[in-house]
Amino acid sequence: MAVIAAAVAAVTSAFTSLHLTRATPYTRHHIRTFITSSLSSSSTKFNITFAPPKPKPKPKPEPAIPINHNSESDSDSDSGSVPNLDAELADQIYIPWIVRDEKGNLTLQSTPPARLLHEMANASTSKKKKKGKEVSSKASTVVPTPEPKHSKAARRFYNENFRDPPQRLSKILAAAGVASRRSSEELIFQGRVTVNGSVCKTPQTKVDPARDVIYVNGNRLPKKLPSKVYLALNKPKGYICSSGEKETKSVMSLFDDFIKSWDKRYPGQPKPRLFTVGRLDVATTGLIIVTNDGEFAHQISHPSSNLSKEYIATIDGEVHKRHLIAISEGTIIDGVHCTPDNVELLPGQPDLARPRLRIVVHEGRNHEVRELVKNAGLQLRSLKRIRIGGFRLPADLALSKHVELNQANLKALGWKS
Repeated sequence: MAVIAAAVAAVTSAFTSLHLTRATPYTRHHIRTFITSSLSSSSTKFNITFAPPKPKPKPKPEPAIPINHNSESDSDSDSGSVPNLDAELADQIYIPWIVRDEKGNLTLQSTPPARLLHEMANASTSKKKKKGKEVSSKASTVVPTPEPKHSKAARRFYNENFRDPPQRLSKILAAAGVASRRSSEELIFQGRVTVNGSVCKTPQTKVDPARDVIYVNGNRLPKKLPSKVYLALNKPKGYICSSGEKETKSVMSLFDDFIKSWDKRYPGQPKPRLFTVGRLDVATTGLIIVTNDGEFAHQISHPSSNLSKEYIATIDGEVHKRHLIAISEGTIIDGVHCTPDNVELLPGQPDLARPRLRIVVHEGRNHEVRELVKNAGLQLRSLKRIRIGGFRLPADLALSKHVELNQANLKALGWKS
C-alpha cells in the first residue's frame, strides 16, 4: 500500500511540473512513460520498514536480601551480595529462610524454622486422626450381609458328603451324657425314650439329633452334641475306673471341677459324659485315658490295636534271674497263654530300697501283670502304668491331676480320626 501511494504522488507531481492542460491530448502510453520515469528517478525514495522481532524475556534478577539492620551489614546489603555463604552453596539450589532471632535481628538459614516443622507434623497427625474417625464411622454403619441361600442340590450334596451320618439311638444317648451305652439300652427297652413323638424300643434305630426330636424321661435331648474330649489322668491308689452313680471313689469324681467349668469353655453345649478307656485295678496307679468318644475308646482298648502298655512293678524281696525267666515264659489267664513283650530289672537307686521291674505287655488282659508276677513266685508291692502306645505319662503330672491331649498325643496313641 505504501508503494502504491508513493507512485500516485509521483504521478501527480509530474503532471504538475509539466503544466498539463485539458487541450493537450495525452494517451495512455504517455501516462505510463511519465510514471516509469518518475519511479526510476534517483530523487524519489520510499521509506519501507519491517516490524522488529519480539524481544526474548530476560530473567529477572534476584533481589538483594538484607540480612541485618546493623550498620556493619548495610554496605553488603547495598551491593546486593549475600553475605556469609560458602562458595559451594553458590552453585547449588538454595532456598533461604529468614528467621528473627532472640535479639530481634533477621538471620538467614537454609532449613525451615523448628516451629514450622512442629506445626506441619501436628497438622498431618490431626488429618490422619480425622481419616481414622471417618473410616471407623463408616465401618460402624456397614450392615452385615445375610448368609447366602443354597439350593436344594447343594444342601443335599452337603448332607450326603459332609454332614455327620445318623447313628444308633443308644450311641447318641451315651454321647449326649444321658447314661452309659448299656444303661441307655435299658432306658430304650423300658419305653422311656421317644423319637419324633413316638416311643422307640429299638436301640439300633438310626437317628440324627439335629433333625429328630428325641425325649428321654420327658426331657428333650439337645440338638448339638458336646465336643469330643480326650484327657490323660494320673490315677491315684484307691479309685476304681467306673462311672456308676453308686460308686463313692470313682475316677470320675476327679473331674468335677472340669465339668463345672464346661459352660465357660464351651458355652451352649451340653455337658459330656466322661468314661475311661480300659480299666486299672483299684490298687494300680498311673496313666489312664478318659474321654467321651466311644469310637476312640473302642479302637484304643480293642486287642486288634496291638498297643503296648508299660508298667513299673515294685517287688517285696529279692529278684533273681529265675524270676525274670519265669515272667518272660508267661502264664495262662482265662484259658489263654499270655507272654509279655519285655521284662527288665531296673538298676537300684539310693532313695528306693525295693527292686523294680519294667514289664511291657500288649494284650492287656484283666490282671495280666499281677498274674505274671504272682506266677513267678514274687510278691507285688505296687504297680504303676507309665505308657500306652507312644504316649508316656508326663513326669510332672501329679496324682489325681489330668492333662488334655492334643493331636500329636492322639496320634501317638494310635488314633486315626
